[in-house]
Amino acid sequence: MKPILLNSCARAATTAEARFRIDAPIAPARATRVVALDHAAEVVVQRVAQEPWADARFFTCKSPAGNGHVADLVLVAPDGSRSRLSEVLTGADVAVMVATVNDGAAAASAIGDACTLRGIMTAGLVLASGHDAGAAVSALRPHARVIMVTYDEHDVSEVLTALRA
Repeated sequence: MKPILLNSCARAATTAEARFRIDAPIAPARATRVVALDHAAEVVVQRVAQEPWADARFFTCKSPAGNGHVADLVLVAPDGSRSRLSEVLTGADVAVMVATVNDGAAAASAIGDACTLRGIMTAGLVLASGHDAGAAVSALRPHARVIMVTYDEHDVSEVLTALRA
């Protein structure tokens, strides 16, 4: 019979060990904004948007309107409603940019800059289904703190689940 160590059970922890325990509940969800940067990514993002999410909102990036400033970037929701990037990022905790090619490099730059100004974490998901993802990675790399290259579009849902979207 092996002895039970003090740290092998939460109830057996000493008072000194217990002071390092985090008793706060895990936050239920993050306010996540998911933006498709190109047409192929839009198809995947619209499919993922149909799943049940706590506080995730999904968009497709459209070209800047008017004077081309970051606040003028137009995002379209799956229901067809249009919003400005500045409105969409209000209250957001994380922005996830999804790309298949480098067509969305300018949009990635605008989103990355806006998130940096607001202290919002950014992530990039590159869907490389049967093609070289190097151009899309190069377009996202300067604007996303974390980048994942995947060949499986289901990984988009998995990443959002891990982020508690």
